[in-house]
Amino acid sequence: MISNRSGRLAALLVVAGLIGAACSSNTGATTAPSAASTEPSASASAEGSASASASAGGGLSVTFIPKQINNPYFDAAKEGADKAATELGGTVNQVGPSAATEAQASYIQDATTNAVSAIAISANDPNAVVPALQAAKAAGIKVVGYDSSPATGAYDVFVNQTDFSLIGQAMADWSCDLAPSCTGEIAILSAAATAANQNTWIDNMKGVLAGDKYKGLKLVDTVYGDDDPQKSTTQAQALLQSHPDLKVIVAPTTVGILAAAQVVSQAGKSADVKVTGLGFPKQMASYVKDGTSPEFGLWSVPDLGYLTYYVADALVKGTITGAAGETVTVPNLNDGKPYTIGENSTIILGPPLTFDKDNIDSQDWGPS
Repeated sequence: MISNRSGRLAALLVVAGLIGAACSSNTGATTAPSAASTEPSASASAEGSASASASAGGGLSVTFIPKQINNPYFDAAKEGADKAATELGGTVNQVGPSAATEAQASYIQDATTNAVSAIAISANDPNAVVPALQAAKAAGIKVVGYDSSPATGAYDVFVNQTDFSLIGQAMADWSCDLAPSCTGEIAILSAAATAANQNTWIDNMKGVLAGDKYKGLKLVDTVYGDDDPQKSTTQAQALLQSHPDLKVIVAPTTVGILAAAQVVSQAGKSADVKVTGLGFPKQMASYVKDGTSPEFGLWSVPDLGYLTYYVADALVKGTITGAAGETVTVPNLNDGKPYTIGENSTIILGPPLTFDKDNIDSQDWGPS
């Protein structure tokens, strides 16, 4: 079970305030196929060097391509990126699809045509974005995955919000805590069916549920709301109708958990069905207090965007290449200690936090 030590929570609040503000060592994504186009030509390498030189002079331009624009989660990440850009004298442009099921390749291609310094992307489909990202890399553009990884090999560094195995463990533990005597039916309300991070967390959760401690829990359904509020609401309503004995809805997405909590609370079923997963503290505070969602968690999403921008800057400047063992130090994060790039060129932001009635009022960050 992930503990919520007051010191660590206080530290996160300090960081979240400063910047304004859903893998095990493996990301869970497939590996991008190798191709000659993945290696920059001499001219592309020269272009990349020129881009790095421009960045050193304050010209860093990073295009953020989230799974979905106008999504509170990715808007919170952009707040952190904006803070980093201000500190580094660069710019941020966020573009992307209006739904988490839509393709992202055209936005990658536009960023490549515009010769930006770097692309930061949360992949809706880890494999569908590979050709466009490989073309961007061949043009000398640095690629940083964040939140949801593109296929390994299609990025220079992946900034993972937390160790994926910790999320699976936490969701299993929260479900166990909320189901009576750790028994009963539970269901999952996820985002898009192709989202690499969601699928890895769910797979890890299923692995934890196979343990003896959780033998009384029965996973009866997994549905997808595509990070769309209306579809997530409809899916949550369907879960209540299809599974009258349901005890817990687990939503590893900030859109899904809020929709599920609203549905359960409005249906007057908070005493019988609990909601947990990954959500924003300010959005979920009322549902903690009315008993709908007594326990859930997340990480500092603005910190995720902040770290992603600093990693992009380091790549463009050439201080890191994405190789395992390299380090990058980021102001105001990780207690001033350097982050170390690990397997599959991954940097992990830090552990998730648990929110409940004892600390929810002190978690004054994220959208309300």
